[in-house]
Amino acid sequence: MADDTKIAIRGLYKIFGDAPQQALSHVREGISKSDLLEHHNHVLGLNDINVDMPAGKTTVIMGLSGSGKSTLIRHLNRLIEPTAGEVLVDGENILDYSPKALRDLRQHRMSMVFQKFALLPHRTVLENAGLAPAIEGKKPRHYADEATKWLDRVGLQGQGDQYPHQLSGGMQQRVGIARALTSNSDIMLMDEAFSALDPLIRTDMQDLLIDLQAELHKTIVFITHDLDEALKLADHLVILKDGFVVQQGEPQHILLNPADPYIEDFVGDINRARVLRTRSVMEKTEAPVEGLDGEVGHDDTLESVIALAGGDTAKHYRVMRDGRQVGVLHMRDLVRALVPSERDPDRALAS
Repeated sequence: MADDTKIAIRGLYKIFGDAPQQALSHVREGISKSDLLEHHNHVLGLNDINVDMPAGKTTVIMGLSGSGKSTLIRHLNRLIEPTAGEVLVDGENILDYSPKALRDLRQHRMSMVFQKFALLPHRTVLENAGLAPAIEGKKPRHYADEATKWLDRVGLQGQGDQYPHQLSGGMQQRVGIARALTSNSDIMLMDEAFSALDPLIRTDMQDLLIDLQAELHKTIVFITHDLDEALKLADHLVILKDGFVVQQGEPQHILLNPADPYIEDFVGDINRARVLRTRSVMEKTEAPVEGLDGEVGHDDTLESVIALAGGDTAKHYRVMRDGRQVGVLHMRDLVRALVPSERDPDRALAS
């Protein structure tokens, strides 16, 4: 396991049914999910999952309904027990944990933000935010300052004495995030955390999460079925289908190099100019270049560069990061990147 890997999943299988170990042998022999259900009355939830989740980064797991994404995230804190495989957190296989060690993992090292908020209606917003220390027996006076700090940070100043039913959906989800932050855990698990929100509120919550992550550098595992959301949030993107990983990697790379027709279908309707960044299409060079038309940031969207260039494909820009040149962006390369290339069967087979 690499030094910068916080969570490593190795050979993870989950089969639902009366005889999962017997069904596992069929899965390892290559039986399909549909055939396993039809002929053996077992459901294949996860099929040989191998993923490294980097420390301090956001790993997004996405796929359509039934792809296995929610099943996968529930293995990370052992809400679901696997049929086979390993889940390593900081190099330790949590499947070997005693009940006491597992409780410690859930209380101190991992927090979870749910789709349906999961707030306790009889507790105030402050008490909900301080749920983790309260479970340990601490009184509100002992955790009030910490909980208030995070409520303020997520934009809920002065709301501590309210009850969940007095808040909007977006505000309730902010309480859920404050609760996760008050637990002071290194890892945040977020299962479709924003999917129940209205589009504008959802965008605000995504922006809030990005701001918090830039400040706190948590290891976040985020589940979604929305590709736009995945591309916006992910440092590392894992795409599932029928319980197996179709493709994983840096989102920009996946968008430019889909390895499978399923991925091509996913990314086909994406506004590439709004999602792709200059760093993905620039010529990497630190050498001085004459005759450039200006500077752009390495993380600027192609959409913003097009506006800067006024649509002129003959222009060239120095790409800057932290005050130094990291590349040169040629507008002709930018335009080519906006057109999805036809799938190369040789490349797909090689991958």
